[in-house]
Amino acid sequence: MTSSMIVPVIDVQNDNFKELWPAMVLAIKTASFIALDTELSGLGSRKALLAECIEDRYKAICNAARTRSILSLGFACFKKLENKDDDTYLVQVYNLTLLCSEEYVIEPQSVQFLVQHGFDFNKQYAEGVPYLKGNDKGGDSNGINMRMLFVELLRARKPLVLHNGLIDMVFLYQCFYAHLPDKLGTFTADLSQMFPAGIYDTKYATEYELRFAASYLEYAYKKCKLDNMKSLEVGGNGHHLFLEFCKYSGHLSSYVDFRPCLAGSSLEGPLNVCQRFSAYGWCPNGSQCPLSHDTDLIIQHDEKNQVEKKKKRKRKRKNSSQGNVDIEGASENKQVHMELKDGEQGPDQLIPDSKPPPATEQVDGTPVQGSESGEKMVTEKVEEGNGVAEPQAVSADQEIKTDKEKVEGNGVAEQEIKTDKEKVEGNGVAEQEIKTDKEKVEGNDVSEPLATSDAAKKEKSKRKKLEGGSHRAGFDAFMTGYIFSYAATLTERVGEPPCSESWLPECLNKVYLSGKSVPMHIVKSTFSKSSKAHMHKMDIVWGKSFSSSVASKAEGTV
Repeated sequence: MTSSMIVPVIDVQNDNFKELWPAMVLAIKTASFIALDTELSGLGSRKALLAECIEDRYKAICNAARTRSILSLGFACFKKLENKDDDTYLVQVYNLTLLCSEEYVIEPQSVQFLVQHGFDFNKQYAEGVPYLKGNDKGGDSNGINMRMLFVELLRARKPLVLHNGLIDMVFLYQCFYAHLPDKLGTFTADLSQMFPAGIYDTKYATEYELRFAASYLEYAYKKCKLDNMKSLEVGGNGHHLFLEFCKYSGHLSSYVDFRPCLAGSSLEGPLNVCQRFSAYGWCPNGSQCPLSHDTDLIIQHDEKNQVEKKKKRKRKRKNSSQGNVDIEGASENKQVHMELKDGEQGPDQLIPDSKPPPATEQVDGTPVQGSESGEKMVTEKVEEGNGVAEPQAVSADQEIKTDKEKVEGNGVAEQEIKTDKEKVEGNGVAEQEIKTDKEKVEGNDVSEPLATSDAAKKEKSKRKKLEGGSHRAGFDAFMTGYIFSYAATLTERVGEPPCSESWLPECLNKVYLSGKSVPMHIVKSTFSKSSKAHMHKMDIVWGKSFSSSVASKAEGTV
């Protein structure tokens, strides 16, 4: 269905954090936009997180951020290559395994979910990058640590991209920035100054701009990837999305998880679809579910149903013009999404009164037990299904040097990382480089191994299903960035080219709110002041001139 590609995700732990620091900072500074994603130790009360009042909802998320922690942080830096045809981006993806140095709550269901999806807690406690939450403590505002990496992100003044990002932003603020303000208005005022280039939520973009049948992260990513490929194949007018990655060799390749994105499955006869996974991107039975969790086939299924619906509407219009009534053409009401984080759900998940259709629907659109095949029930998702694969053990205290070179005169800063001749167990290794690979993503062919027996096929199917619902924070950040960059190409097609001020004008500073028909706006209200902790922190980021400039602006408005 789509061509294959390999996405290199650089694993960062405490023993290689300093070594990779210059590369991470350079990637942030040279990016056109940065996508982020987190793995959390829990979220607390589900009902409070879905409170009708947004202020109450914010307080519940704050309580979760103060008592729980970020276990893993992923960020993907997308740099647009201006001298390339269409929209071509150089992409660098990092997955940081973290360890909060303070006491925090770990929820059993979160641990179970992460372990089922490959997260290695032994690795986390042995090699996680340490950090302290809340306001700066001791030498936090200096040196090489997570809080300073977050400061570098702020100094870069790049657009920030998240998926269903309210919870992510609250946790990022508490864990790496300062104590959270008590009021939502103060929080949004702080965010508007922290990210002047804007905040974008691909969940909102998927729901209200792209208008896909489902909006959980994996579905939205694969749907964008498919639509981009279809547009390329038919040679449609306008811009198309292409990606380039760095090529990591030798010693540095030991830090990289080469994540294959295989070509999508083809529709081969009827196949039972798990309706719950199809609608939410999550299934309580996990890899034990006997029904299909293949997102590629689910997308094909939805597209087939969409064609059928168009035919029904056409018949309805025809019958109406002839004075007939077409009962089958009645419109379907899509329920409101009630999501907190895509994928994972807790035992106290909130379920609407209506029930999902039986999980025995055929991919070819044939209903087995009554409900129309294209109908999906959308329920409240409780936590992000970002499974993190096992981090790799890597060498310690190695020096890294960063150099900028032009890539064939295209103005792209190529990162060259030179390391000392040492490895994990003292084995010598020659000096290595990171070189920019100028291959189109769609040109990277990845062959899928063939199963040799029924047992192998069964194991392969189980493994694929596990991987289908499994996400690492780094790869989730990549998928988020892909959705955003693809949506930006569509904006260009209608004559509104993205710029540094606004890539998606209709989505700028709008954050998706579960169960609400309107987003949360990230703006500084005239009735809300910035928090004192934020003002102090911004003095560190921009110098003492920041507070004085803000004060002078405030006086000018009086």
